[in-house]
Amino acid sequence: MIDSVFNSTREHMKKAIEITRTDISTIRSGRATPALVENIVIAAYGGTQRLKLMEMATITTADVKAIVVSPYDPSQLGDIVKSIQETHSGLNPVIDGELIRISIPPLSEERRREYIKLAWTKIEGGKIMVRQGRAEGMRQLRKLLDDKSISEDQQKSGERKIQELTDEMIAELDTMGERKEGELIQI
Repeated sequence: MIDSVFNSTREHMKKAIEITRTDISTIRSGRATPALVENIVIAAYGGTQRLKLMEMATITTADVKAIVVSPYDPSQLGDIVKSIQETHSGLNPVIDGELIRISIPPLSEERRREYIKLAWTKIEGGKIMVRQGRAEGMRQLRKLLDDKSISEDQQKSGERKIQELTDEMIAELDTMGERKEGELIQI
């Protein structure tokens, strides 16, 4: 029973880490990466689609300063360009035949500081999700104790295990934030 509580808590925390990792990857670092544009929503075919690979286009990096978007349907070039421009990401897409080229401009010092602050805000959001997972795991352990399904010693042991997992996940988020800050500081 304690193992199932621990496993569900770990899964919740891993999901929080992945959500944060995806969220952090969308912050520009002055380096071209498909993550900068892959989650942009495009109004196409009477609905909306994500630009992400397999839905509307193949996204690659030509070099560290350029992203190349190759739409599966060239008739969607205009819609894709318009959607990228409307994201207010500072990216300027250019149509080049049946491709879209996006040059990544260098970041100003002020913009870098803004992005570092944004990254740490997103990391803090991830920590909150991890702590919510811990709180839910602790609640489940108390419920098992109240139901007399486990002993008090088992509950304490389970709580220690969940706290160790929480500390590990928080450390992983801190490392992720430091890595992103390092990317943003590089010129």
